[in-house]
Amino acid sequence: MTTEPLSAETLAAEPTVAGTSTAEPLAAEAQPAESRAAESLAADASGAEPAADAPLAPHAAADLPLERALEAILIVADEPQPLVDLASAVGAPLREVRQAITNLVADFDGLLDGSVRRGFELREVGGGWRIYVRTDYDEVVTDYVHTQNPARLSPAALETLAVIAYKQPITRGAVAAIRAVNVDSVVRTLAGRGLITEVFTDSETGAIHYGTTDLLLTQLGLNSLDELPPISPLLPDGADGFDSDLRPA
Repeated sequence: MTTEPLSAETLAAEPTVAGTSTAEPLAAEAQPAESRAAESLAADASGAEPAADAPLAPHAAADLPLERALEAILIVADEPQPLVDLASAVGAPLREVRQAITNLVADFDGLLDGSVRRGFELREVGGGWRIYVRTDYDEVVTDYVHTQNPARLSPAALETLAVIAYKQPITRGAVAAIRAVNVDSVVRTLAGRGLITEVFTDSETGAIHYGTTDLLLTQLGLNSLDELPPISPLLPDGADGFDSDLRPA
């Protein structure tokens, strides 16, 4: 199945209203070599503890295997998770979380007894940890994303794509503010389809800025983003007033 071509007019005309979508597979991206993960953890271990070494109160994950709990969180995380945030999420001391992450890296890489090298890996990116498709399988995943995924984008995905196309580079939080809904799953969908990509990460806030890809231009039949139709003619001009919905019944 091939993705149904989009039109620039359809993209521009999408209203920025609330919508929902479903999560898609993780996008394959090139990242630093696996050895950097272990080096980073070793360096981090020699530094000062940024958070308390023990949980302050009983936690829902207290009776669960720590490594499996962290694995479950990292599977659904769509941004790198700092060690401090992971420790808070599972209610475990930071040193134990650090060791558990080290074990997960080795486990996914097939370095532990009885483990196998997985099709995904755990990488440190932008000051946090996130699961990515292993680069060995980029071609396979790219083929799946481009040919096997459902062809049609939901209205919520089209609305989010329109915001990113016209406002890029833009953070997920800024898109959510414009649309007034959570856009996490929609952003994953668009990234999984190869229509948007991570442009850069803010060094101070860690926020990821997204932009559109050449694939979107191909689907729209455009040579550049400059050929996107003007959006202003599609917006209300205010001729009928803006307070009609605010008047008492």
